Amino acid sequence: MPGVMDVRFVERAPAEKRCLLSWEQKNACLLPEDLKDFYLTTDGFTLTWGVKLDSECVPVGCMVINSVAKLRPLCQSSSVFSLPNAPTLADLDWEVNHGSEDPTPPHFDFRSRIFELDSCGGNGKVCLVYKHCSKGMIGQQCEVWFLDRCLYWHYLTPSFTAYYRLMITHLGLPEWQYAFTPYGPSPQAKQWASLYRPLTFHGELGQADTGSDPPLNKLDPTRAFKGKAKPPAPKKKQSAQTGGMGCPAKPQGGAGRPSGTKR
Repeated sequence: MPGVMDVRFVERAPAEKRCLLSWEQKNACLLPEDLKDFYLTTDGFTLTWGVKLDSECVPVGCMVINSVAKLRPLCQSSSVFSLPNAPTLADLDWEVNHGSEDPTPPHFDFRSRIFELDSCGGNGKVCLVYKHCSKGMIGQQCEVWFLDRCLYWHYLTPSFTAYYRLMITHLGLPEWQYAFTPYGPSPQAKQWASLYRPLTFHGELGQADTGSDPPLNKLDPTRAFKGKAKPPAPKKKQSAQTGGMGCPAKPQGGAGRPSGTKR
């Protein structure tokens, strides 16, 4: 790729099986087999790369999979603030209307168990989600979802392997997860994607245009920019005795002299 430099890959030792068993017992969830095999190969994944601009290296790409120790719950029981009566994520949960074919989004309360796979540099969170849970039940099936900064859920993949391939395909570009949201990434992130992923980037834009209707502008410009009606200007009164071309009519009689009897 043009201009790519400073590629860094963090090598990590494989995770131990006892660490995986301890995680499952602590969180009452069974790790999927593909994620187990991944952790038994390397305890997490980190790869970053930058671009040379004006003789300086600008960090661009970042691909991260948290280690087993950092695969923590998404603050389901902790407060957002440190105040005693501060709201929690469960208090901010709401029901979202979704189509019959769309996956059911997770919940922040006990119905879902959510674990963070990647913090996305503060632009959101990629999470491993166990849905339809209840107290005392062990979570078995999981999916990968993206939680944006507005706390909206977006479905990514049904398995960890599919997400890992998706992350590699997108090269860890900034905000690449927002390509699976209705509003898409920022303009700057789109520029990076069009430079390093031109074919797939334009294809995703075409699918986004056909898959969902564009947002409609409900503003009526004819009413918003309509000024106050000015009162009509009064018309000037025209003389009763005017000719066809606006010239005054000639008086009756001879040459404009007063008509009278000669003495």
